[in-house]
Amino acid sequence: MIYSDIAMDAVLLAVLADLFVLRTQMVTRGIFWLTYGLILPFQLLTNWWLTSKNIVMYSATEIIGRRLAGAPIEDLLFGFSMILATLSLWEFFLALNRRSSKK
Repeated sequence: MIYSDIAMDAVLLAVLADLFVLRTQMVTRGIFWLTYGLILPFQLLTNWWLTSKNIVMYSATEIIGRRLAGAPIEDLLFGFSMILATLSLWEFFLALNRRSSKK
């Protein structure tokens, strides 16, 4: 399995977990997309810094080939997955805590 496949699987798993497992439905909320839009420039800046300093390097045979800010575009998929999973889990546990506090 190449890096691109893993990145796409990560998005699929994060979206499925958000919609059907955790049921937070974060991807349907405007505030999620606003938050993602605020985080994205910092992800691109971090990607650029890590790749320009050769801290992180990618095998050309494992990526699609297109790069943005020095990193493969697949990194945007990973970033999206991590942000979605984090916010979904946060919302899920916050709701769980609220329910248990009411008892």
